Amino acid sequence: MTLFSALTDEELFSLLQNGDEGAFTEIFNRYNKLLYSHVFNKLRDEHQAKDVVQDVFIKLWEKRSQVESGNLAGYLFTMARNRILNIISHDKIVADYKEFLQKYRGAAINHTDHLALSNELETIIEAEIARLPPKMREVFMLSRKAWLSNKEIAVKLGLSEHTVADQIKKSLYRLRTKIATFLSF
Repeated sequence: MTLFSALTDEELFSLLQNGDEGAFTEIFNRYNKLLYSHVFNKLRDEHQAKDVVQDVFIKLWEKRSQVESGNLAGYLFTMARNRILNIISHDKIVADYKEFLQKYRGAAINHTDHLALSNELETIIEAEIARLPPKMREVFMLSRKAWLSNKEIAVKLGLSEHTVADQIKKSLYRLRTKIATFLSF
């Protein structure tokens, strides 16, 4: 029987890659509270922080065989950072949309109008994503929908991490510009 608490992160990570549940449990025990504290500090929402940490560990288990050995803590915190950025980005879009609704409706807006505007905004966002150049769209979707880190995307697509970061930045700029145009009406 292996005493997992005596193993280094690298040793645990190696065992994890081979599907060792005990190693996964030890990694969870080592980093759960630390990750939660970090995420809560950024989001200031207990439920969101718990969800993010849970998502990080689920993704770690699901991708265990695909991830290269390296800095385990760095990998976990990068996954958490990417999820936090997705949440913040989503929250900004929602806040902008709510602000737009407040301006638009004046005193009141009925439920049907709200649904129509919500559907229209969603359609605009999806259409704008579809209009991105193919490589930029692929990078964006891997980042925002598949939750891959810039490094993972770079390896998967044979690009530099800098190129991946630049493509994501350009994608978000285009989406924000389109949404801002929609919300200004």
